[in-house]
Amino acid sequence: MSKRSFKNTELIQASLKKRYAREKRFQWYGRLAVMLGFVFLFILLFDIVSKGTPAFTQKYLLVPIHFDADRIGVTPESDAKQLRAGDYAGLAKASMRDLFPDVTGRKDKRQLYRLLSLGAEYQLQDMVMTDPSLLGQAKDVWLLAHSEAASYLKGQVTRDQPEDERRVKNMQMDWLDRLDSEDRTQTRFNVLFFTEGDSREPELAGIRAALHGSFFTLIVTFLLAFPIGVFAAVYLEEFAPKNRITDLIEININNLAAVPSIVFGLLGLAVFINFFELPRSAPLVGGIVLSLMTLPTIIITSRAAIQAVSPSIREAAMGVGASKLQTVFHHVLPVAMPGILTGSIIGMAQALGESAPLLMIGMVAFIMDVPGGVTDPATVLPVQIFLWADSPERGFTEKTSAAIMVLMGFLIIMNALAIYLRKRFELK
Repeated sequence: MSKRSFKNTELIQASLKKRYAREKRFQWYGRLAVMLGFVFLFILLFDIVSKGTPAFTQKYLLVPIHFDADRIGVTPESDAKQLRAGDYAGLAKASMRDLFPDVTGRKDKRQLYRLLSLGAEYQLQDMVMTDPSLLGQAKDVWLLAHSEAASYLKGQVTRDQPEDERRVKNMQMDWLDRLDSEDRTQTRFNVLFFTEGDSREPELAGIRAALHGSFFTLIVTFLLAFPIGVFAAVYLEEFAPKNRITDLIEININNLAAVPSIVFGLLGLAVFINFFELPRSAPLVGGIVLSLMTLPTIIITSRAAIQAVSPSIREAAMGVGASKLQTVFHHVLPVAMPGILTGSIIGMAQALGESAPLLMIGMVAFIMDVPGGVTDPATVLPVQIFLWADSPERGFTEKTSAAIMVLMGFLIIMNALAIYLRKRFELK
């Protein structure tokens, strides 16, 4: 080997060594990026789950109640209307005073009453309305604890924190410790979280109204976006002439997919509420706005699914005498359906998690009642999360994380459904 050839070989080997080193560094960068992604995802999920899990339990206090008719302000002969108007809040407060007779000062009594939720009076009212024979009897009743008292019983607030920096005062902690030592505290599953609407009191707030609002909104979105999106994709892909107008439409559809969702909210506010005067805060308007936002996603994914169908299927159908319409609806669409359904469900999942456009059409209002239809005032789960996250009470912090867990559960179910349908149709 000549000296020149030997030198070239050394240069090539050095170049190869640098290339292999660069490739190895790139692989490590990729692994590091994936690991960082998993670490941030784990931190996010851990934070949400650790904060939201306590919201699925509630604390109750066992209070001896003397259903004294005079104290309630009714008589055993009172009718249902008079029983409903009784002073059950006063009954709950008097029962707490009987339980802690050493509490005398006005300010201390006010702190004592705050151990019980405002819902305790409605709990007592329901008991008397259901069984009026309770009047005159004494009975131990489990009453819902206030969210601040519950936070201490759950260990979220401790005595280590300065008293002026927490809402649960030292005297309240002493009373709660006494109740706990006498087995007068109990932990139960938070049924109210799934059966009640929003409330100003964290321990009474639930997501039922938001779940119903989300359901009606998604129904409207699906009924509008799916057929329009699929038919638009079929026309553009199979029937539309290839000219400048079609190209312009395709470009605009692709651009609409990248438009910020808040713009669709402004469109809904200007057109559907201000011009057509449709009801504000209604799932009908929310569904229309979300369907406009979801349409580009469904059209683009549906077109991609139709393009992926083998040309031999079209040629075979046309070869046996099928018309263009029969070829598309009898052969092309069934084969493309897994991709169409997957794109549609992912688009619906995106709509389920959107809150910005719904804020613009008034679905941020405080809604306690469960909507019964698409024109009733309603809110949706993402907006409910936004409202709770903006509340200063500690009880709403855990409610926010719990509602996020429920929303993530729905998104996971919808994505799993998309995978299941795709696999099922692919097997056919």
